[in-house]
Amino acid sequence: MANTAATTAATVVFDLDGTLVDTSADLIAAANACFAARGLTVALDPVADALTAFHGGRAMLALGYARAQSPQAAAWVEEDYPRLLDHYAAHICVHSRLYPGAAGAVAALRTSGYRTAICTNKPEALAINLLDALGVSGLFEALIGADTLPVRKPDPAPYLAAVARAGGTVARSVMVGDTETDRKTALAAGVPCVLVGFGPEGAAISRLAPEAMLDSYADLTACVGRLLPRHG
Repeated sequence: MANTAATTAATVVFDLDGTLVDTSADLIAAANACFAARGLTVALDPVADALTAFHGGRAMLALGYARAQSPQAAAWVEEDYPRLLDHYAAHICVHSRLYPGAAGAVAALRTSGYRTAICTNKPEALAINLLDALGVSGLFEALIGADTLPVRKPDPAPYLAAVARAGGTVARSVMVGDTETDRKTALAAGVPCVLVGFGPEGAAISRLAPEAMLDSYADLTACVGRLLPRHG
């Protein structure tokens, strides 16, 4: 009987940046280091430009070089992207913090019988390093990053892989994220989506009509339970 319960346990798949962890300040610091190395005075703001930060390194570089009105912007974005990753890797958890209650809420899900995984568009090694630095790697059965597979979100393949590696089934899973990419991923995978109202876009993300909104990690277990009972 225990084995049957294990095979039918529901799986909750989380995005990482902007969902579990506020990484905007460290991401933007890496971009700003690239601008400074070019001798530019332009700088992104960790609060005002947080949404761009969660769209990735190239998006941050493109925004900065656009503001600097650089005629070489396209070339510099590609040249500086590896440098941005190197800087970020070396300073991955200076300012980054778990959102309030996130670790306890994930632990409570696991205690309740849910499997948990991460599906992120952050490169896999960086995602692992960040979780290690925050001391929460043990809260997840699986992690799929941007470069784990040949494709990334919103292609459903990374989500499907995260569920499979966690030992779950897609039909008994739910996505928790903070962006349109996460919403599109859930739609492509045919699963319910929970979007957080405390991410970079705030409550305005409800415009994407997710199956549920999460305003606080204190409500996570109840929110997930309504969409996905623990055992089927």
